[in-house]
Amino acid sequence: MYSHIMLGANDLEASRKFYDAILGALGHKPGFKDERGRYFYITDTGIFILTTPINGEPATGGNGSTIGFAAKSPEEADAWHAAGVANGGTAIEDPPGIREGGGMKLYLAYLRDPSGNKICAMHRVVD
Repeated sequence: MYSHIMLGANDLEASRKFYDAILGALGHKPGFKDERGRYFYITDTGIFILTTPINGEPATGGNGSTIGFAAKSPEEADAWHAAGVANGGTAIEDPPGIREGGGMKLYLAYLRDPSGNKICAMHRVVD
């Protein structure tokens, strides 16, 4: 459904280190820097981009916004979460674990990145 997500960062190098670690835990390659100083993470299913805000204002986390990353297993979501905490992220909400609702069973792990953006690793549990 989505082609790409671009996320603002206040410290691109701190954010690159963070996202290299958490996306690496999900099996993705490190980001690469373009001529404008943005970092790109390209997969078969979409593109994730880090940039400083074009208007020169500080990057801020969107109130009510969450960006979710697909995890292949609960263990991969746990590795993602641990990599994030070890690389400048902040654990938020409940600890990683199963949440049920709406007929779904999901394994979720939540973090805030170095710029305060709320992100999540999610694995859909199939019984």
